[in-house]
Amino acid sequence: MKMMKTLTQLKCSILLGSLLIAGGVMAEPQDTQVLGGNITGKLTFASDYVFRGESETMDGDVPVVQGTLGWGNDQGWYGGVYASNIKFADPNLEIVTAPYIGKAGTFGDSGITYDVMLFSYLYPGASYSNYTELWLKVGKQFGRANFQLEVTPTVDDWFGVDGWQGVNYAIHPSYLFDNGINLSGSVGYQDLDGNGAEGWGHWNLGVSKIFAGLSFDLRYHGSTVDESHKVYGTQTKIFDDRVVIGVSKSF
Repeated sequence: MKMMKTLTQLKCSILLGSLLIAGGVMAEPQDTQVLGGNITGKLTFASDYVFRGESETMDGDVPVVQGTLGWGNDQGWYGGVYASNIKFADPNLEIVTAPYIGKAGTFGDSGITYDVMLFSYLYPGASYSNYTELWLKVGKQFGRANFQLEVTPTVDDWFGVDGWQGVNYAIHPSYLFDNGINLSGSVGYQDLDGNGAEGWGHWNLGVSKIFAGLSFDLRYHGSTVDESHKVYGTQTKIFDDRVVIGVSKSF
């Protein structure tokens, strides 16, 4: 039975990848003007999908195929849709699709950037888990170093759990070396409020490098979740420290 479920997940991954490729994700980079903006895309293959310290594939049971198709203009407005295969204890949670819309820019001549985005997590076949977050980021470039601060509250019930509200707080530093290697990381805390809810800390550190038109990323993920955690105390393996490798292509 476990093998059949794994095969189903792999089929979903292959199908998602095929649809994205058919839609032009692997096409050569081009300047596609639509409604005064540019169409962009990204396709990623990775050994796992880790979101705020949590494996979204049941402890890396299956590899993931992720794709983004987006639009943006010179005024900083953007929108699009993200999709990935996933795997949870709930068998109905096999794919997440996430439409998003936002505005990015700079505060005058300060060099401080901002990014405000609405991001909805939609689960086909499991709409009871749908929810939306408001991503708020500010950042600043210091030579080759960049720092971003994030505050991301939910705008409805977190993961569809009645009365649960969440806010993710995080800092995202990065540094680009002369050889093109980018060292980046994240340290954050996913606050979670509601009856029986409890937050957790999470972090990651990794390196990425563009080679032959592909972006390679090697990253270590960790969290503070242990057996005493009110929400995930019986599922700690999906929060185990892990290394994830991924390769992506942008167009």
